[in-house]
Amino acid sequence: MIMFRKILVFGLAAALAACDADDQRPVLRSPETEVSTADSTAPVVLFIGTSLTAGYGLSPDLAYPALLQAKIDSAGLRFRVVNAGVSGETSAGGLRRIDWLLRQPVTVLVLELGANDMLRGQDVAAMRSNLQEIIDRTRAARPEARIIIAGMKAAPNLGQRYVAEFEAVFEQLAEENGAELIPFLLDGVAGVPGLNQPDGNHPTAEGQRVVAETVWRTLEPVLRRLEG
Repeated sequence: MIMFRKILVFGLAAALAACDADDQRPVLRSPETEVSTADSTAPVVLFIGTSLTAGYGLSPDLAYPALLQAKIDSAGLRFRVVNAGVSGETSAGGLRRIDWLLRQPVTVLVLELGANDMLRGQDVAAMRSNLQEIIDRTRAARPEARIIIAGMKAAPNLGQRYVAEFEAVFEQLAEENGAELIPFLLDGVAGVPGLNQPDGNHPTAEGQRVVAETVWRTLEPVLRRLEG
């Protein structure tokens, strides 16, 4: 079990390092991509995140938000997904964009930020403050919006204290804000060669399908309650 944990975390560290490196590369997609052909008046499920959400190295229809739109449609639920993932995005970058993104009728916000803050060794308290402000602004603009927070693991080379503080933020924010929590976005994908692209860092199409299943376990009940 200890060895598996080490493999998982070191694989994750490599994946997140690539996310950080993406900040120096051209963005391969629009920072806000409509992935639904549903009624344009349908409530929005907004994904704001890093290259993991943007689907770096893949066509937009293979990123997990697009796969979730297919699940939503198959389930007969009336929601449309908007993918606002950007490679290299930090919590501060997400905060700068959130007001503009909230001009849409956002009903669910899936918040996948913090990984690049960690890779840069940025202050955990500052990251936490940025994420809380994103939640606060979402609640102010869309009081009925549901929040889902995607948890992430930290690279072990940052030290035990940093790792513990970083990983605790996501659970704390979910508890304090009455939000839903995805404990680890890359569960079952990080450190698995066959589920990552040739660079060994970004999920393949199959890896994205695993991520979609992980997110769907939390998202589906939220959407069904909203429609109920």
